[in-house]
Amino acid sequence: MTAQGEALGEPALLFGKALKGRNMAGKTIKSGSKKSRKVAKNPLPRWRGFNLLSFFSVKWNSRPVEDDFRWIADWGFDFIRLPMSYLLWTQSDDIFKVKEDVLEQIDQAVDLARRCGLHVCLNFHRAPGYTISSENPETLSLWKEQKPLDAFCFHWELFTRRYKGISSRELSFNLVNEPPVPSRTVMTKADYERVVRAAVAAIRRIDPDRLIIADGISVATEPVPELADVGIAQSCRGYRPMSISHHKAHWCKTDHFPPPAWPGVDESGETWDRRRLAEYYAPWGKMIGRGVGVHCGECGCHNLTPHGVFLAWLEDVLSVLTGLGIGYALWNFRGPFGVLDSKRDDVEYQDWHGRLLDRKMLDLLRESGK
Repeated sequence: MTAQGEALGEPALLFGKALKGRNMAGKTIKSGSKKSRKVAKNPLPRWRGFNLLSFFSVKWNSRPVEDDFRWIADWGFDFIRLPMSYLLWTQSDDIFKVKEDVLEQIDQAVDLARRCGLHVCLNFHRAPGYTISSENPETLSLWKEQKPLDAFCFHWELFTRRYKGISSRELSFNLVNEPPVPSRTVMTKADYERVVRAAVAAIRRIDPDRLIIADGISVATEPVPELADVGIAQSCRGYRPMSISHHKAHWCKTDHFPPPAWPGVDESGETWDRRRLAEYYAPWGKMIGRGVGVHCGECGCHNLTPHGVFLAWLEDVLSVLTGLGIGYALWNFRGPFGVLDSKRDDVEYQDWHGRLLDRKMLDLLRESGK
């Protein structure tokens, strides 16, 4: 599928090569300390929205739900991220052979987003040779072996050709979800830089102006200054402290987590409050100061954290991100982290066309856009 997108117009805001080596002028806005100070302008728009999980894994695979896109737009949001598993559109016996019917479902999601005025960000949540998920670990290493790197670049080339002509105002590529903590055996910083540069080169040979986003290292918690010269954006996360965001989450080891409170202490005994959040995100503000666009690709809180604690924490997270000009995508829209059907025991839900809506959470998210 191809579509003719509008030409890129605004200076360097957008994207592709235009971000390369560019420093944006500073402006005075509220920072994480609640005092006004001069901070650099984020080259990326402060997109706000949600992760939609239709293509998240082979177990979760489902067709895009048109109502999701329409409601997101109607509520004033402007962004969706599609975390995807390459296993969905590749043949089981050959990762270089694709299933056109699955790609057409992704086309449908991209089209729905564009019709609703939502920017759509495609992400390889599972890439050839790497996934943060414990479900079905990859047998090859994207960071150490050539075949998965070749496949990684091949599939990004596939999507680049498929969507060439759609403006970066409407579509971006987020290369690989949450690379690990650097180590000699699994992935060094040099390994990550090499993989990102290879994928960027492959994409730009076909579409030089495509907006590309790379997650930070250490599960997207640390920016990568070594990539500042590439002309791509970077993505952070809104999950710290984990003792709040992942309280009793079944896929994490949470036995040592303290009872969630905000402000409170994390699993290591460190005190967290709004000031600590501002310190945590400060390195991302420095990347913005170097002309690197930053977006928070995932944030949110599991449904077993008390609702009042969650909302108090989320308000501060959003405030700090907003002070830096950083947008976000909540994980997820429908489900344990979402505004719909989150199955919390301590929420008075509102019926929303047969769905259970967390109105207090939605109102907080919408308020953050003002």
